[in-house]
Amino acid sequence: MVTPSLVLFYAAAALTLGGGLGVVMTRNIVYAAFALLVAMMGVAGVFLLMFAEFLALVQVLIYGGAIVIVILFALMLTRVQDFEHLSDNRQWPIAAVVAAAIFGLLAASTVGTSVRTTTDAAGATVRTPVAFDALGESLFTQWAVPFEVASLVLLVALIGAVVLVRTSGGRD
Repeated sequence: MVTPSLVLFYAAAALTLGGGLGVVMTRNIVYAAFALLVAMMGVAGVFLLMFAEFLALVQVLIYGGAIVIVILFALMLTRVQDFEHLSDNRQWPIAAVVAAAIFGLLAASTVGTSVRTTTDAAGATVRTPVAFDALGESLFTQWAVPFEVASLVLLVALIGAVVLVRTSGGRD
């Protein structure tokens, strides 16, 4: 039976997959950044379908907004002369085989993962991963500080990249 939520899930999944393919297959990096934004909006749609409004909002604001803006600013600050002599990589068939193998491994592990089912307040059956509660608890207690340290390291790396690409000529 086709329900409206199933149709919306397929639409959000198609948006996510289309955006992901756009990121990988486009030759223009600005278009890749916008395709990444489309993929992030699809993921936010999936979060909305799971009634995780906060995660959907974070997905749109943090990933969809801030990360794509940082990528575009980094592109604007990069010297075009550094990329003029780049050519196509002839190893793309090997990369395609490796990507297909990793996809197969991830699909097999997803299918082979055991899940438990619970019933929500409306009486619908909900499938949740076995360690979902433990994962959430450890993420917000044990791993909160390392996550923030990693974000500071990435911020320092971004500032370092901006300093490295600055021209030493007359304009700053």
